[in-house]
Amino acid sequence: MFEVYTLLLVLDTTYYNKEHKLLFDDLVGKPYTLFESIKRRGIGSKRMIVDKVSPNLSSILNTVSDINYANIEMRKKGILIHITKGLRNFTWAIPFYHLVLYKTDGMSIHAQGKFIHFKKSKNFYENKKFLRSLLNEKIQFDEQYKIPAL
Repeated sequence: MFEVYTLLLVLDTTYYNKEHKLLFDDLVGKPYTLFESIKRRGIGSKRMIVDKVSPNLSSILNTVSDINYANIEMRKKGILIHITKGLRNFTWAIPFYHLVLYKTDGMSIHAQGKFIHFKKSKNFYENKKFLRSLLNEKIQFDEQYKIPAL
């Protein structure tokens, strides 16, 4: 397989690329099967409005006054954030061990020295169950590596 040495994996996924699929599978795990996604009551969020991003990610947002949208896909070892810029699509892969979630005025995802902040809107409230499920997955992942107290 691939060994990923970059800390930030944001790829242009407008067109299918087998190498990108292999990188994502290696970094954040394979996608859930149809049966697993039904059992989990969904593995993807509805689209959310992007409010702010870190300066390193600003190049993948629309430069005009269009609204920027993104959605989150849960994988077995992490998440994929799919960002739409006009007719192009970008995907940011975040393993669970890098993922940090903050609930501020909206929600903010931090990883690898970068962040994306989602605006609190109607779409945000529709994703509450998914976000709760994502947080539970992160907690279960962290429990595997819990260090016993002295």
